[in-house]
Order: sequence, then structure tokens, then C-alpha cells
Amino acid sequence: MDWGTELWDQYDTIEKHTQSGLELVEKYVKFVKERTEIEQNYAKQLRNLSKKYNLKRSSKDEPECRFSSYQSFLDLLNEMNDYAGQRELIAENMMMSICIDLTKYLQELKQERKTYLMEAKKAQQSLESTYKQLDSSKKRFEREWREAERAAQYAEKTDQDINATKADVEKAKQQAHMRAHVAEECKNDYAAQLQKYNKEQNQFYFNDMPLIFNKLQDLDERRVRKLAQGYILFSDTEKHVMPIIGKCLEGITKAGTNVNERNDSMVVIEQSKSGFERPGDLEFEDYSQGINRASSDSSLGTPKGPMDLLGKNRSKNFWLFSKRSKKFTPERITPAVTEDFAHLPPEQRRKRLQQKLEEICKELQKEVDQSEALGKMKDVYEKNPQMGDPASLASQISQTTQNIERLRGELNKYETWLAEAGGRGDTLRYKTHTFNNNGAHDVHSPDGAHSDESTPDPSQAIYAEFDDDFEDEELTAPIGKCTAMYNFPGASEGTIAMQEGEVLAVVEEDKGDGWTRVRRNNGDEGYIPTSYVTISLNE
Repeated sequence: MDWGTELWDQYDTIEKHTQSGLELVEKYVKFVKERTEIEQNYAKQLRNLSKKYNLKRSSKDEPECRFSSYQSFLDLLNEMNDYAGQRELIAENMMMSICIDLTKYLQELKQERKTYLMEAKKAQQSLESTYKQLDSSKKRFEREWREAERAAQYAEKTDQDINATKADVEKAKQQAHMRAHVAEECKNDYAAQLQKYNKEQNQFYFNDMPLIFNKLQDLDERRVRKLAQGYILFSDTEKHVMPIIGKCLEGITKAGTNVNERNDSMVVIEQSKSGFERPGDLEFEDYSQGINRASSDSSLGTPKGPMDLLGKNRSKNFWLFSKRSKKFTPERITPAVTEDFAHLPPEQRRKRLQQKLEEICKELQKEVDQSEALGKMKDVYEKNPQMGDPASLASQISQTTQNIERLRGELNKYETWLAEAGGRGDTLRYKTHTFNNNGAHDVHSPDGAHSDESTPDPSQAIYAEFDDDFEDEELTAPIGKCTAMYNFPGASEGTIAMQEGEVLAVVEEDKGDGWTRVRRNNGDEGYIPTSYVTISLNE
């Protein structure tokens, strides 16, 4: 069934229906646009939320960054940011595949519909013009026929009138004959116009309009089919990104499962352990006997009582529960930060000094490499002047030399402080390269040329981690054993790797720096973090 056959007389209905269909497409496009705006605003709010709580730290060495719960929270925020990106992708794909595509298609349909309606209007105007011609010829035929009848009646009346002359009768008959001839011509013209109109009317109702109506039907069905595809795309667009959204949500779940409360507790111990021993019992001083006993300090200088703590370490809060004064002033609870980290407890001070030494050594190695490179470049320029002027490197070489001298001074300074802080010699032993009088590495003479003296390889590290004297020492008898609670990679030189649950022999106790020396059954020795194991010493 088609519109041309069944709706041949429903032009106005078809015109209204097709217009309503196009308006529905426009309404759907507007709906999708508003949906994309919602998605974009949602994504923007999610990104702002993630940014608000994901404040970038100036350094990854911040204490909180080492907690698994903190890191998992950052992972959650990153996943939420990725999730927001997928919502933006949904909005972008909807705009491209639905809004823009349907808007373009809608314009084509409007133009096509306009063309069909113009054809229908043109056919209707042609039929109306033919009908007007028919009506005009019909009225002319009616008028001329009446005139012919009156002329015939007048001629007959004149012929019967006895008073009329023969000339009058003849004139009346000629007039009647002429009128009859004209009426006959109008009759023939009317018949021809009627035949023409009927033919055009038949063409209009059985050919032209049905064809136009069928074209409009095809247009409307294509519109409906395209609109249905738009409905499906509305769902498929989101389905396509659901796997990635699922991965984002899985990432959030994984961030939750990665939280390890025990590790976080160990990190708190590692970061906050002071290295002080608990104060011992106060001894009774019998003033009645006049005895003044001198208290003996422990090797770590452990305070013997609260007053001793407050007297020697007023900048440190040794009370478990400190009493706040009514007037809160940061100066009263916050010790002044010093370059040698003397404001920190012994354990934390040693760690900070060791970190600072590592940073200085890395920077010093960089400057040494730079010095070597400049020396080689100067040597090349001297041998091949066309490649460059050796004098142009003088300022850089001078600056590098000054940097090396400055870093050497800082290195010696921090090594001295580390020794004062009780850093173990067999924990970290820093070795510096030899430098010439200009502060350059010995591989170069002051003028940048290679010297003939044997010098250390500049590519070797500025410092070496841990002693390798284990092979030269006699095996020390174990003083206990320990069981690993966590895996430890032992990537640094002087450390030893261990697996969770592994049992090792304890060779040397933790001396307050957070490391314990252990030995395997095969004789391998090295240091492990004390907080990673449970230790039981021999009685």
C-alpha cells in the first residue's frame, strides 16, 4: 500500500505529516545536544574534583606519598580523571555521529520535500488553469447559444409578421444563421476544452500526484529509518566506551585492594623512629647521707627523666602527651630547621643526612661528566680548529670547576655531620674522585688536555654503597634469627634480597639506623630493613 493510491485526496494531511516528521528530527537533535552538554559539564566537574583533591606535591619524597592508602587515593583520583575523559568522549561521539550527521541529513530532507511540494503545486496550478479555460469556453458557449436562440426566434417572428418586408425577413434569417454558426463554434471549443481538462485531471489524479505522494512517502520512511539509527547510536555510543569505563572502575577497585595497613604502619615507624632509648628508672638519691651520684649516660645519650629530656632537648617533644599552653605559638612546638638536621631525632637525622649525601653525589657525578665532556670537546677543537674555538669553552669549564669544588665542600661537610650523627662506616661509605687544582677531574689537565697519570675511571660512581669487606672477615656467629614479613628486592649494593616467610640468621643488630645485618645458610650476607622482619635473639 502506498500514499499515491490510498491517500490520493489527502494532500494537506501528507504535507502536515511530513512537516511534523522533520520537526521530530529537529527535536531529537536538540535533545542529544543537551545530553552532550550534560556529559561535558559532568566531565568538567569530575576533572575539577580530581584536580581539587589531587594537589601536586613539590616532591615525591613527601612523607604521605609512601603510604599505600595515600597512593591508592591518588590512583583513585587518576582513574576518576580518566573516567571523566570517557564521558567527554561520549559527548564528542554523540555530537559527531548523531547531531552533526542528523542535522546535515535533515537539511537534505527539507530541500527534497520542498522540491516535491513545488512539483505538486505546479501540477495543481496547471490543472486549475485548464479548468479556468474550460469554464470560460463553457460560459461563452452558453452565452452564444442563447443569442442564437433569440436570433432564431426573432427571424421566425419576423417571417410570420405580415407587415415585415422581405428584406427584413431575409436580414433576420441571416442574423439567426450567423448566431447559430458562432454558437456551434463555441460548442466545439467547449467540447475540446472539456476533453483537454478531463485528460489533464486524469493525469493529475492518477499519475502526477500519486508519484509525488509516493516520493514523499519514501522520503518520510527514510527519515524514520535514519531517526531510528540515531536512537540506536544514542545507546551504542555509550556502549563503546563502557569497557574503558569498566577498566577505570576496576582501577579504582584495585587501588582499594592495594592498600596495605601493615606496610603503612611500618612506614610510620621508619619515618618517625627517633632512635632514642626509653628512659630508665630514676635512682634514689639519699641527700641525708650527702651523696651526689653522677648519672652515667648511655651510648646514645638517653635522657634519664622528664626534666633531663626537657633540659637537653627543649626543641623536641619527648612527652607522649604534651600539654598545650593556653597561648598557641608555633615557635613553642616547632624547632628551628637547621642545615645539619640537628633539629631531628638521631634516627631521622641520619636518614636525612644520607639522603642529602646521595643527592650531592649524584649532582657531583653530573658535574664531573660535564667537565670530562667539555675537556674532550676542547681537545677536539684544539686538534681541529675548523670545528670550533677552544677559548669559547673557557667560561663553561670555569663554571663547572667551581660547581665541582662547591659540591666537594658540601660533600665533606655532610659526611662530617653524618659521622657526628653516628652513621655506621659499614652502612654507607662515600668515595670522592680526585680533582686537580682547578677542581676538574684528574682525567684532564688544567688546560683540558689528557694527562698521562693513571686516574680513576670517570664513569664510576661518585660513591660506593656499602662495604664489600664481608669476604675478608671471619664469619660472625649468629646472635639470633629473623623471619621476613614482606618481600625485599635488595637492589642497593650491600643489601640482600629476601622473600616473605624466609628465615635468616641475624649477624648484627639494628644500631638505630633501621638496618639489620643477616646471613643466609649459603653464607650470603647483607643488610635488610629491620621493619620488614620479626627478630628473635638468642638468650
